[in-house]
Amino acid sequence: MTDAVLVEGPLAALRRDSRWQGSGADTIEEYARWAGHICGMACLKMMVAAKFRKTVPTIHLARRCSSYGGYVVNPENHEIRGLIYAPFVTFIKQEFGLDAEVVTKVTAADLPAILDSSSFFIASVHPAIRTPSVPPPSKGGHLVLCMRALEGKLVFHNPSGHTDASRRYVTLPVDVFDAFFAGRGVAVA
Repeated sequence: MTDAVLVEGPLAALRRDSRWQGSGADTIEEYARWAGHICGMACLKMMVAAKFRKTVPTIHLARRCSSYGGYVVNPENHEIRGLIYAPFVTFIKQEFGLDAEVVTKVTAADLPAILDSSSFFIASVHPAIRTPSVPPPSKGGHLVLCMRALEGKLVFHNPSGHTDASRRYVTLPVDVFDAFFAGRGVAVA
């Protein structure tokens, strides 16, 4: 589906996605509206599944997170702004009992130490990280779930990966990851 979104445009491709009902959306339009904004909720869904063996639909998570201010939805045009980290941290603490903190002004070289004391790190990266051989035009704009550091490499899940290899247990050298990393995210114990 990721390739179709890139080629056809998000609304056309997403309106054909037969898996939309599993997202927790009430309509295909709601699914299409949220789909480009829920990488953080996909990361949270993975954490909840790993920690609690429970699956929660991403749009259910997004709605709940919105009630804490983690997303701001314009009532007139339905544009979505977020994920806003501080309200997100409050949301996951209160709803799931996850200890978390916003982390800023770090480099990818700092992430192995952060992961030594945290179970996960949701990292702000450029979405082009799914093709790491191509330098990104900027940093940030997308979220991935970092799980561990091994021998100078970071291991993460990328909700927008277009193949299994670019989606699950992706391993990149810290310096390559740093080219995409915006220096901020959320550490979750």
